[in-house]
Amino acid sequence: MGVSGSGKTTVGAALADALELPFVDADSLHPPANVAKMAAGIPLDDADRAPWLDAVGAVLARGPVVVACSALKRAYRDKLRSAAPDLQLVFLDGSPTLLASRMTARPGHFMPTSLLDSQLATLERPGPDEHPLTADISTPPGEIISSLAERLTRG
Repeated sequence: MGVSGSGKTTVGAALADALELPFVDADSLHPPANVAKMAAGIPLDDADRAPWLDAVGAVLARGPVVVACSALKRAYRDKLRSAAPDLQLVFLDGSPTLLASRMTARPGHFMPTSLLDSQLATLERPGPDEHPLTADISTPPGEIISSLAERLTRG
């Protein structure tokens, strides 16, 4: 989980490979109207996200899988946990400057850099009771992935 530009897809796909699990990018589960709204620079609201979160929850409920999903609010994560009670959060955390530079360097992505501020404003950092594994995105991706894989396989 994390805001756009945090590396959810890169880390998630590599982590899934390391753990020998399927990988799903939750961006692929957005309804076309959501993608069009974001591409136009309009932030999604809770009503826009509801069917998307249902789709993400359905993927999580099918069994062990790594899903790259923003899950910015506690209520969104609670909804995902209702579908998958054993959900383990991995929070990819980074500075706004680094996030913006990553977003700017992504050609062809539907999420414009102009929406980063709204994502950061929406973000409710996971609380200790959610037991997140947190990774600093300024760390090289290989180090993040090996650390997370080790922490997840230890239980």
